Amino acid sequence: MKLHEIAHARTGDKGDVSNISVIAYRAEDWPRIHDALTPERVARHMGDVAAEDVTRYALPQLHALNFVIRGALKGGVTRSLALDAHGKCLASVLLELEL
Repeated sequence: MKLHEIAHARTGDKGDVSNISVIAYRAEDWPRIHDALTPERVARHMGDVAAEDVTRYALPQLHALNFVIRGALKGGVTRSLALDAHGKCLASVLLELEL
């Protein structure tokens, strides 16, 4: 099962930092998401994008996790030659994680 089957995501960015929130569709899926998405597993799944640092914040009342990934945007919107310098597609990458 892929993460996108039980959760959706929202993203944000500031400078070279990407922020990805993963939100369970159903409250009963929250424990599975919480247990499966460790900062280490997210970093491995994201590969070079998460090379610097991944910090996880749990928001159990919202059935959500928030990941702050430093160094993900290759210098940020105004300094990067990346096609998606804002990092909006990073949520799609994370939602493809196999649970």
